[in-house]
Amino acid sequence: MTEPQSTCRSVGIVAPKTARFEEGLPLRSGARLDGYELVFETYGTLNAAHSNAVLVCHALSGSHHVAGRYADEEENSGWWDNLIGFGKPLDTRKFFVIGVNNLGGCHGSTGPRSANPATGHPWGADFPFVTVEDWVDAQARLADKLGIESFAAVIGGSLGGMQALSWSLQYPERVRHAAVIASAAKLSAQNIAFNEVARQAILTDPDFHGGHFYKHGTLPERGLRLARMVGHITYLSDDAMGEKFGRNLRHGKTVYSYDVEFEIESYLRHQGNRFSRQFDANTYLLTTKALDYYDPAFAHGGDLTAALAPARAGFLVVAFTTDWRFAPDRSHEIVYALAHNGRDVTYAEIDCAAGHDSFLLDDPQYHAVLAAWFDRIEV
Repeated sequence: MTEPQSTCRSVGIVAPKTARFEEGLPLRSGARLDGYELVFETYGTLNAAHSNAVLVCHALSGSHHVAGRYADEEENSGWWDNLIGFGKPLDTRKFFVIGVNNLGGCHGSTGPRSANPATGHPWGADFPFVTVEDWVDAQARLADKLGIESFAAVIGGSLGGMQALSWSLQYPERVRHAAVIASAAKLSAQNIAFNEVARQAILTDPDFHGGHFYKHGTLPERGLRLARMVGHITYLSDDAMGEKFGRNLRHGKTVYSYDVEFEIESYLRHQGNRFSRQFDANTYLLTTKALDYYDPAFAHGGDLTAALAPARAGFLVVAFTTDWRFAPDRSHEIVYALAHNGRDVTYAEIDCAAGHDSFLLDDPQYHAVLAAWFDRIEV
């Protein structure tokens, strides 16, 4: 179980590593990457049997920097630092934890910013479409390079949860446990619609230049800013927004302006501005399309039970009551299909007011569930 907060410690100073792969990777789109790099970080120690590795899969705007901090960035802790470390639910005294930046990413792995070998210039919009299944294939090759035949667990939230689920289907013999958190086996039409609005904001930005903005010396900041604002609205619950911002006015009164008046407007613009300077527009487009495409039941006539039949892992499925983007009903569908295949599945539905972002937070009940589940895993 989780230890008292006073005894829990971060993994401390960390540094990213780069793995180079020369063997071509065939993609689901029919394209092929003839050589690529993956940036990753590790925390803890791989045991002699190489049996204690846990792969953490990131969500849309995440990266390989899952825990700890960099020596020159005091404030930049990993995005799941509250989960991973000494005495935390994913305890690095027991597990060897790996975080990977996915193909097509913008945090060091080969992606649209990388040089296209055919031209010597950034790939831009010419970077091939990648899918959840492609990411899992690339992660499996990284595991091979690290000498890991099977993972003690694969875990992820949101889009990361889709990867954890896909691992159990693509490489059932290589994952002993899988944690699918705040996720779904496929996006709803409403989710695809939100993604399309965000993409259109980027695609119609005059500074996008058809995805080749690098050579024009521009950034489609307006499009990315709007895309992130739309996303943040869906990540928070109405109650969370109301509690945090309400209808609070920045000036204490209405000033009849299209500039920022309400605190929620200020928050959204701040998030949008920060994101537009840190993230790559082509990566955003690729990643949202990967979200849209994921649907393991498609090849089985929509039958999710049939689609999940190959899985052999023990599962933890977690949903949050106020998550309306990946609602508990979507998790129920996964649990139903796994149970009807006779899989060992634990389900937890956490009453947390924060909406979809709940999976990133330090909720005591949520972390207690994770700690108990990881504690039962034998390495």
